[in-house]
Amino acid sequence: MNPTADVSAPLRAAVSAPLKVAVIIGSNREGRFGPVVADWLLGRLRERDDLTAEVVDTADAGLPTALSYSPTPEVTAELAKITPKLAAADAFVVLTPEYNHSFPASLKALIDWHYEEWRAKPVGFVSYGGVSGGLRAVEQLRQVFAELHAVTVRDTVSFHNAGASFDDEGRHRDPAAPDAAAKVMLDQLGWWAAALRDAKATRPYGS
Repeated sequence: MNPTADVSAPLRAAVSAPLKVAVIIGSNREGRFGPVVADWLLGRLRERDDLTAEVVDTADAGLPTALSYSPTPEVTAELAKITPKLAAADAFVVLTPEYNHSFPASLKALIDWHYEEWRAKPVGFVSYGGVSGGLRAVEQLRQVFAELHAVTVRDTVSFHNAGASFDDEGRHRDPAAPDAAAKVMLDQLGWWAAALRDAKATRPYGS
């Protein structure tokens, strides 16, 4: 071994690599608005060189609400499409509408079918809806992710009366405020993701 070698160099290189963000579209409802919001967010993510994004769409995940320790081959196949993306992510952004003061069952199923994949990782939120902008769904999701040992970032992005906020091409009609809110949220997400990835490289969480 070279005594002059910088043994911390591989760690620094790993920590400085772009952070992988899983963008989770939480609604699978017919006629959903989620893809419009997701496209807007992905546009903001593409402007950054510190974050890379991969979409996880609950509409593509045929996960049942009945959990099982011995899932059927069909469920196992569905998990195989999703679990590796969650496991590889350094951070998550959850896109959620508000259904009856809460978040969609499809999102809860995706969360509950996983555990280790969430641990010691940060979660940001983009919500949308009517007058409330989906914020009540976010407040409930914070409790869920705290139970899973995830860290939720404080600042969120919320779209009130979301349908009227975007034009027919999916462009936000007045982007200054949401763009600024997205930057704050993603800055916080990136800080936590880098800090937690660095910490876990030194000492695994829970050890």
